[in-house]
Amino acid sequence: MIKQQEYFGYGSIKNLKEILDKEKPKNILLVTGKKSFELCGAKQILEKMLQEYHVYAFNNFKSNPDIEDVKKAYIFFNGKQIDIIIAVGGGSSIDVAKAIKLFHFNETSFKVPLVAIPTTAGSGSEATHFIVYYIGKEKQSEGKLDITLPDYVILDPTFILNLPKSIAASTGLDALSQAIESYWSIYSTQESKDYAKKAIILLIENLENSINNPDKNNKEKIFLAANLAGKAINISKTTVCHAIAYPITSYFSIPHGHAAALTLGEMLIYNFDITEKDCNDNRGVEYVKKGINEIISLIGENDAYKAKNKIQNLMQNIGLEIRLSQLGLKETDINIIIQKGFNPDRVKNNPRLLTKENLKLILKNIM
Repeated sequence: MIKQQEYFGYGSIKNLKEILDKEKPKNILLVTGKKSFELCGAKQILEKMLQEYHVYAFNNFKSNPDIEDVKKAYIFFNGKQIDIIIAVGGGSSIDVAKAIKLFHFNETSFKVPLVAIPTTAGSGSEATHFIVYYIGKEKQSEGKLDITLPDYVILDPTFILNLPKSIAASTGLDALSQAIESYWSIYSTQESKDYAKKAIILLIENLENSINNPDKNNKEKIFLAANLAGKAINISKTTVCHAIAYPITSYFSIPHGHAAALTLGEMLIYNFDITEKDCNDNRGVEYVKKGINEIISLIGENDAYKAKNKIQNLMQNIGLEIRLSQLGLKETDINIIIQKGFNPDRVKNNPRLLTKENLKLILKNIM
């Protein structure tokens, strides 16, 4: 596995100077969110740190970037002789930066170093090689492990201390969904499970308090958990909950992490009931059942139904609805979700075979 150079903890942003001293750039591309860049405190700090460099700033993309945003970003980058890219923001900022790096490599075979500085705790984009963007309302994912995994990562929890509650809740649930899906994915390994296990424990113990009673300690733990969940899915990929989340987000404007968590409890029950006939994992039914029981235990319960209820109670306790109808969806909308979210690759990652009929029942259960 390709290793990144990581810096973690309060004040770790100061290590950007060390990175710049090593890379010796003349021209820097700074990819950021719009309002979030200033609100999180990163703008003030980075302006001082980068004042001796020639910095080109780019933030002209949507919160869920599409192919046109990615093309605009690459056009902006091209011809400027950029020596290093610094991405500061949520998953979208880091994904746009990774896309620029990939386009440039495809054209020139030259790798521009990428520094990822996340300002949300959830997408895990700084820890994965995947690039997420949309063509129309259809989610795309691509990337090359040795190219698009960021070279440097600075995880400074200072930048998530003032995250709005709704964003903190949704991104935290994204991390929890990633960790649980990674654990049961048919592509899981011992390494990915170790990352996922640590993430689940940290999130179950700290997510609610980090939103309702935030302090520096629980915020730091959630930031670490999100990074660990990203490392887990970089190996195993996600499964059904994420596949279904993309159309819920693109067609009904539900934030991605919230959308992913909506089916998490129901999928836990579904996967727990795996049989020899519908097992997708070549390690066998007993292996899968053991893994699901381990997830239930990590959640702090002793049966699948209690674990599902704990996930749903957590969602409600941090201010998020658990039913599609409460989010304005109608029963007829289920067909759109299935039609657009039944991604064969992501569905086959799930340990138990899932049919469209099964998925319809699961979505009706959360209607």
